[in-house]
Amino acid sequence: MAASNPARLQAADGEVSDATSRKSIERFNLALGELQMMKVAPLLRRATAALDGKDWKLAADLALEALSLDERCGLAWHVLAIARDKVGDHQSAIQCYESALALSTDQADIANDLGRLAYRLDMKPLALRLFDIYRAARPDCIQGVNSLACVQRDAHDYGAAIETLRPAIEAHPESALLWNTLGTVLAAQGDMAVALTFFEEALRLDPAYWHALHNRSHARLHEGDLAGALEDCDAAMALPASPRDMVMMRLARSNILLCGGRVGEGWDGYEARLDPQAAEPTRFAMEQPRWTPQSDIAGKSLLLFGEQGLGDEVMFANMIPDVLEALGPQGRLTLAVEPRLVGLFQRSFPTARVGAHVGHGVDGGMLRQAPFIKDPEAIDLWAPMASPLRRFRRTLASFPTRPSFLAADPARVAEWREVLAQRPGLKVGVLWKSLKLDGVRLRYYSPFEQWRPVLETRRVSFVNLQYGDCQAELDQARETLGVEIWQPPGTDLKDDLDDVAALCRGLDLVLGPPTATTNIAAACGAEVWMISTPGAWSLLGSGRHPWYPRVRLFVPDRFNQWTDLMLGVANALADRR
Repeated sequence: MAASNPARLQAADGEVSDATSRKSIERFNLALGELQMMKVAPLLRRATAALDGKDWKLAADLALEALSLDERCGLAWHVLAIARDKVGDHQSAIQCYESALALSTDQADIANDLGRLAYRLDMKPLALRLFDIYRAARPDCIQGVNSLACVQRDAHDYGAAIETLRPAIEAHPESALLWNTLGTVLAAQGDMAVALTFFEEALRLDPAYWHALHNRSHARLHEGDLAGALEDCDAAMALPASPRDMVMMRLARSNILLCGGRVGEGWDGYEARLDPQAAEPTRFAMEQPRWTPQSDIAGKSLLLFGEQGLGDEVMFANMIPDVLEALGPQGRLTLAVEPRLVGLFQRSFPTARVGAHVGHGVDGGMLRQAPFIKDPEAIDLWAPMASPLRRFRRTLASFPTRPSFLAADPARVAEWREVLAQRPGLKVGVLWKSLKLDGVRLRYYSPFEQWRPVLETRRVSFVNLQYGDCQAELDQARETLGVEIWQPPGTDLKDDLDDVAALCRGLDLVLGPPTATTNIAAACGAEVWMISTPGAWSLLGSGRHPWYPRVRLFVPDRFNQWTDLMLGVANALADRR
């Protein structure tokens, strides 16, 4: 089961190449021709044929047999590495690649294959070094240039990625692959209009290039062309693709439907995240039957597993009151949530049993468990927390207007209000970034420099709600703007979420982008001004925030157009005083 929240869906990679591509297999066969050991060569020819036929087990068995005859055969280690990589045994694959590198005279192809694995495992600095080695050895290889540009893009070094691609495109203007990757670099920066130009050039060169169709769909969605986005997505899904890529496109389609307000269809499609073929699948350790929209839960014992990010667990809890009502007085609800949310959820839903879920990596994915449940046989049905949205939130009209669904500790709220009363003016909690700012996520957050007009608003006391390392920004506000963003004493803004909820309720206003903190504040009924982005899926095409009726939205017309937006926030804040 996969964890792929619609909020995190993005354009497909600029397509890092595959270790079993036709050219890779041809190079293996050339290398085999140079082997002198008569017993090893036939085994490796069969192993290479097995790779070509995607029989990973046979390829591994034959490579191991070859290594039993010659343990210093670099090519056998290379074949074994690829076979281990393909079945998700990444640690073993890395060890085999390292052995191949140590024993082979021609290291370029091995570096390239290991670079691809490092890229998938998010070991981007290592991938960058390995792809650089490969490009130096194979300067005319389009795939090598492309892979290097992809890593540079994901490291936010967009200028380097463009300069890597530019000479390659000049030399190979017929390469749809390179035009597509150039489009992803512009899309990662939020320049969707220019990105569309490059995706269209890729599709002019290769109309059946599903990567470019998928990426153009993504760009069209963020340009507000929902019909075009859906058309491209459907066209991409009609073309041959791997099962994993097909799951990615199904999720992309659900995202488009949600953005277009086709909520019920969107949630139905979102079930693709549970497909075993999804990338980095999350599985749930529960043997009882899984809930379906047709399940009668009245009087039953239901377990809901929190899923996706922490903020998503909070947002999806919007429908828990409806679930409790459907269970009735004889039913029982168990909630397995992120450990930091246990206290807040238990107070908010006192009739439920609430405990922490835990997870650990298994076969390239995540196994999520609820160890606090000692009587699993007492559970009648279970579901990942987003799945019941298919029943309880099928339309915009099904979202309630209640001001809150989580409850901060009232005693702690009172204590914070007493402390905050000593601060002058309007008390505004601010935060400006997510703890995880990788890849395209950067374009969803205004740079701190753009906050200047907001922070210069007079007669406002700003209170820091930003978790993680933010000392540089606090110093910048003090030294450059003369603004002291007050640090609330004795509060762990990252881990003590129960106290964060109380602090937010004690403030006059919470201001920032969609993060765990702003979601908690809104769910507890605090006044929240949320700085969102064009095409945010969570708005469900409504122009408001259906999950949190009290939230006031500020959304730029296009990505990276923060200047006017932040001026608008500053003006609204001046009026709010």
